[in-house]
Amino acid sequence: MSAMLNAARLSVALLLSLTLVTVAAAEPRIGDDGLYKQPWFVESFLDLREDLADAQAADKRLAIIWEQRGCPYCKDLHTVNLGKPEISEYIKANFAIIQLNLWGDREVTDVDGEVTTEKKLARKWGVVFTPTIHFLPEATELDQSQAGNRQLVAVMPGYFRPFHFARMFEYVKERRYEHDHFQKYLSEKAEEMRQAGIPVEM
Repeated sequence: MSAMLNAARLSVALLLSLTLVTVAAAEPRIGDDGLYKQPWFVESFLDLREDLADAQAADKRLAIIWEQRGCPYCKDLHTVNLGKPEISEYIKANFAIIQLNLWGDREVTDVDGEVTTEKKLARKWGVVFTPTIHFLPEATELDQSQAGNRQLVAVMPGYFRPFHFARMFEYVKERRYEHDHFQKYLSEKAEEMRQAGIPVEM
């Protein structure tokens, strides 16, 4: 009986391990626009003023992720960076994320009130690489006399590896952009982690 019980336990353990491998290997869903999707990204009417207000009401910061079809670094952002639970959970808890298409035609209202399209907004905001992430101020900090692209508090211009990627979100959440360059913040965090015995993969 005990041999049968052990065999059953082994079978269950093997099944669980195979399931975990399958889950780990699963890739994010790809939408009709060819972009990788996270189920927790904000479904927005793309009025960024409203999105800012909603984010602030939820005690979160708003970030815009620009991607495009066939972008290998966008895939890495989803499968590598956001595939790490400690990163994705931190972002989900502290940020509202809106995904925009570099070449998209959806109508978007900029935080300065201009009604435009995704691809025109991308040019206005100076998007050169994908993925690019724009971090916005809080709704109560907006200056209506300034264009939207002049009010960004931080920019991630291209793919950052997981360590740098995670620190950028922390940098914005902690409002360190108000007095510290990101590179200084990055060095400080790396040293803190090393002193605590935590491996740092730069």
